Amino acid sequence: MKKIIVLFIYLCLIITGINKMFAQDPKQITITILYNNYVYSEGVKADWGFSCLIEGTEKKILFDTGTKSEKLFHNIDKPGIKIDDVELIHISHNHGDHTGGLFAVLAKNNNVSVYLPISFPDEFIQKVEKNNAKVISVDESVKICKDVFSTGEMGVQIKEHSMIINTSKGLILITGCSHPGIVDIIKRSEEILNKQVYLVFGGFHLGGHTNSQVEKIISEFKDLGVLKVGATHCTGDRAIELFKKAFGENYIQMGVGKILKLSE
Repeated sequence: MKKIIVLFIYLCLIITGINKMFAQDPKQITITILYNNYVYSEGVKADWGFSCLIEGTEKKILFDTGTKSEKLFHNIDKPGIKIDDVELIHISHNHGDHTGGLFAVLAKNNNVSVYLPISFPDEFIQKVEKNNAKVISVDESVKICKDVFSTGEMGVQIKEHSMIINTSKGLILITGCSHPGIVDIIKRSEEILNKQVYLVFGGFHLGGHTNSQVEKIISEFKDLGVLKVGATHCTGDRAIELFKKAFGENYIQMGVGKILKLSE
């Protein structure tokens, strides 16, 4: 009987270990906000745009590149980040406040794969390739590296793709401006991996929405199981305040210099 119990415990430990292999351990993920129109810590420069660095995933990823390269590199230097260590670049959409620093980054490190929505103009793609970087045009959802995925290109007028990180706590969803609609992006993410979004942050593009419209969106977030939110960039000050009120301690203050550790 004792041998059977020991064997059962041993099998349970093996199964637990296997399950952990299929989702990134959130304690290992660190996300640093490098570009934003809000400031979180001293010594950094704010400007309209967005960029963040994701570390702890299989490969180090730069999500968007802000507007002005000099401000991007000023903010990179503050936490002592080495741009040479970046292996993948995810560009959410073709607006200057998300692509502006890309070619300055490639001038320092072109040993990267650049993920772009498939609708990006040929001139832009050719310019990336002339910098000897590899371009990957994204149409449908694609695996970027272990436990990291693109939503695939979404939207009609302004086309965009967002990034999903699969963790044992749930999905981390990073958005550039959410032009296709933040609720639709969350739904797409959950459909792709059949898992709820644990944390969503980035631009939600709600500046022109009324309070009641934002409150309806917040209600949909909760219905979809979203636990934590970091609304920033183009979300709009009034909408950000409504998200803060609705999510309370589960609202994450965003801004340049914010270092988000998923173990917190």
